[in-house]
Amino acid sequence: MAEQSNKIGKLYLIPTTLGENEPLEVLPISIKRAIENIDYYIVENEKTARKSIKKISSSKSQPSLHLEILNKYTEPQALPGYLEPCFQGYDVGILSEAGCPGIADPGADVVKIAHEKGIQVVPLVGPSSIFLALMASGMNGQSFAFKGYLPIDSADRKKAIKQMEKISTEQHQSQICIETPYRNDKLLAEMLKTLSNQTLLCIACDITLPTEYIFTKTVADWKKTPVDLHKRPAIFIIQG
Repeated sequence: MAEQSNKIGKLYLIPTTLGENEPLEVLPISIKRAIENIDYYIVENEKTARKSIKKISSSKSQPSLHLEILNKYTEPQALPGYLEPCFQGYDVGILSEAGCPGIADPGADVVKIAHEKGIQVVPLVGPSSIFLALMASGMNGQSFAFKGYLPIDSADRKKAIKQMEKISTEQHQSQICIETPYRNDKLLAEMLKTLSNQTLLCIACDITLPTEYIFTKTVADWKKTPVDLHKRPAIFIIQG
């Protein structure tokens, strides 16, 4: 456990793997060192966080861990208290369920509070499916927008897809979105019905895993290329 001191602890943003691969295949050694030195964590799910910590550093003492839960059910007024260990001299780590904290992740709310309280924020290097997909897409990496999840309602989703295509065409801006894995195929079908045939669509799924699949094609070509995305974490990128 880190020694308590008069210094203010730091808030470390600790990436995790994007799937069930070995951590050190995709995470730098700095992640292992951070895990070994930090006992206070803010996590989305205690069970999976403990599993991730154990995989990254098998020698880490599980009883020494202090975990606070941050998910959609967490009351906003609870968040400042999660950083209290910093004022006792301890470092705190934020662990995402997959990828980088603060990127399509509720950790950003805690990071904002850390800045307000004068706590140093330390982002560590690790995989982000959003940025890895954009890197591999061949699309515009100078101007892009992440739209998150599109509406579930079919009419609203179709409208959102058309709007993404319009913005991309007018501004030459890559438009990125995601979907709950079990609804991927439905979203793809909607995209193929809604987008113009000449629009480029990148589908990137299972990033960093042995089953990784990343291809950019026109919508017309995708209509000729069946692909099964069911329950596979995926990123969709549009460029008109």
